[in-house]
Formats: sequence, C-alpha cells, structure tokens
Amino acid sequence: MGVRLSEALDSSRVVVLHGARQSGKTTLARALASDRGGTYVTLDDDQVLDAALADPHTFVRAHTYPLVIDEIQVAGERLVRALKMAVDSDPIRGRYVITGSTNFLTVPTISESLAGRAAILQLSPLSQAELAGVALNVGPGGVPGVIGRWFESQSGGAAPSGTSRDGYLEKVCAGGYPEVIDLEPHARIRWFESYMDTVLGRDIVALGDIRRVSLLSRLLRLAAASTATEINITKWAQRLGADRATVESYLGWLETVFLVRYLPAWTRNRSARVIRRPKLHLTDSGLAAALVGIDADALRPPTATGTGPLLETFVVNEIARQVGTGIRRVTPHQYRDSAGREVDLVLERSDSAVAAIEVKATASPRGADLRHIAALRDHLDTTEPGAFRAGVLLHMGANSLNFGDRLHSAPIDVLWRDPG
Repeated sequence: MGVRLSEALDSSRVVVLHGARQSGKTTLARALASDRGGTYVTLDDDQVLDAALADPHTFVRAHTYPLVIDEIQVAGERLVRALKMAVDSDPIRGRYVITGSTNFLTVPTISESLAGRAAILQLSPLSQAELAGVALNVGPGGVPGVIGRWFESQSGGAAPSGTSRDGYLEKVCAGGYPEVIDLEPHARIRWFESYMDTVLGRDIVALGDIRRVSLLSRLLRLAAASTATEINITKWAQRLGADRATVESYLGWLETVFLVRYLPAWTRNRSARVIRRPKLHLTDSGLAAALVGIDADALRPPTATGTGPLLETFVVNEIARQVGTGIRRVTPHQYRDSAGREVDLVLERSDSAVAAIEVKATASPRGADLRHIAALRDHLDTTEPGAFRAGVLLHMGANSLNFGDRLHSAPIDVLWRDPG
C-alpha cells in the first residue's frame, strides 16, 4: 500500500486514504509525511481541530507539503471546501493526503467536492498475506496471487498445507487489526469492545443523526452473530424492537465506517430466478468473534455452530483485501437461486470472467461439496462459453485435489502461500 500511496500522490492533487479505525492509516500517513518532508496533523487533537475550524483556508496553506490531515471527517464540510479551493487555485500534484475512518464515497460533501481532484485508496485491516510477509505477484490477468491463476483456469499446484485446524481458528479469531494480532484472547476481546465503543460513539454519532446509540451497538452485535448470512431487515427490526427504516439507516452507517460489508447477489441474467437479497459479513472475523464472545477454544469442537460462518467471513475478507490490490477490477458477489443452490463467493473480473469459491470448515473435502458450483459452471458454459474459469473449494485440510472440469479443492492458506 505504501507504494500505491506514493504513486497516487505523484499523480493527483489530493489523495484520500480511508478505512476502518486502527487499520494502519495513521502509521502509513506519518511515514509518507516524514519521507517527503511534509507535515502530519491529526484532527483527533482538539487544538488542531479548533484551528482547522476557526480558519480552514489558512490552515490548509500554513504547512509544508505534502500536508497529511488525519481523520478529516471530524472537521466536516468546511475544511474539505477549503482544500478544494486550494487545489483549484494551484493544481500542483502531491499537496494533500487526507485520511478518514469513513467511506468518503458515501459522504456527499466530501466525494462531490473532491470529484476529479482526488485519488481514493482504501486501507483494510491486514491480510494474512501481509502478516506472513508474502508479496503476491500480479499475473497477466491483472489479479494477484493464486486468485489470478484461478482466473486463468489454473489449479495452482500448491504444496501441502502446514496450517492445522487450530491454526486456522486462531487466525479467524485474531483477524487483521495490527493492535490485536499478538494479544491474548481475553485482552483481544476487551480491545474490540473498546474499539466498538469508540467507532459507534464518536465517528458515527459525529456524522449522522443517531439518537439511539444503544440500538446501534445491539445491531452491530446482531450483525456479528449473523455474519455470512443473508439480511432479513424485517426480522432484524422485530428482534431489535425497532422500525425497519431505522435498522436500514443504522446498517448504512455501519457500512460507512467499514464495520460491515455486503455481498450482492450475482446474476447476469435478469430473467433468472436468483435470490437477490445480499449477504452481510463483518469486515474482520476477529471483531465478529469478539462481539459474540467466541475464541478459538470455543470453535474447536466439531459441533461448534459458529465455526462455519466465521471461517467464511475470514476467507471472504482475505479475498476482498487481496483482489483490491490488483490491476483489474474484481467484484465479489454471493449466489443463491430459487432451487436452493448456493455459492459462498462469486468473483467477477472486469472482462466478465468468473471464479466461484466455496468455503468449508472441513479437513476432508468431497466432490459433492462442489455440486452447486458445478451447476453454475454448466449454466455459464451454455449461456456464456469461456466465462467460467474455476470453481474452488477452500478447506482446512492439507492437500489440493482435482474434482473434474475446472473444479478443484485447496487448503485455505494457498491464499497467502504464493509460489511466484
């Protein structure tokens, strides 16, 4: 991400770096300001915020460039307008980097003011590839790592996995926030509880007309308990004792601060009987586990009901983080048709190529686990020959296996064991 940030600053007047709190934005922004002889300021500092609000036009011109302004959403529209005027009057590249813990694309005052002036980068919690120190090569298809090879109809040929079931469960419950990776389980849960209080009580309340913070907290916990499932707003509203419109609005705010992500239903055939309700995932499996009070020990029994959904969320987030670093756009979806056939993840590349992925909390994959992907393959082979590239069952076992035409299984850790 450091290289991408530097390249964006060389080509744009403003660079927007947004992502969840504690995902590493501040560390990255400080390093860039130091390397380039610029200035770093944070609006989490009340004195700095007061100065920015008192005279925003002077504030954005009174520092050495590049000026890095951390947590800009705290200042609101006035400071963003001052930035707009500054770069319009002097369109030199590389003057400003602004960071924030909200999705700028969903905040009209920011996205509209900086349209055409800013490069926007998203920083997520660390992927397992980053934690392992593995640089995933981007192949000729423009997609990094083994996912790129799947799009080229290659099985990958990975060596046997060295990750045990317990090892996967530890990774699921740790997630990717840098501050919690090395914490003990109880300390990790406390950290996530404090994190939730900060994000809900500060960031969302500052941005929106939130009158029921306790409802927002209960909604996030319900989302954590329901991760990797389709959203039923009506049932959620009844369970929370709230009206449907409020639940929809509050879910929107949870998405704005990068706590939840939606996987829309995949279809390219408007006449197909596809269930169009999206799936919801928390953006970090460690956060999801902590909010429902689960650690790796609780997931260890084979009968533990939380293992499958949390593992699926872990894999979805890992893949979403990886494909976001590629050259070509890859959009994640989920799929379920009226016959009950479901696919956890359908990746669609910008050229309409498709790779389908199923996640199972098993060390003994079977060909039958790929039957829904096989049906999707057969449908696409009939309607769009060449579009379906690979169907992959990701599991907790050791070996990769072939299960027929463009169908295979692989250990989950092939995602961060790039053979080059």
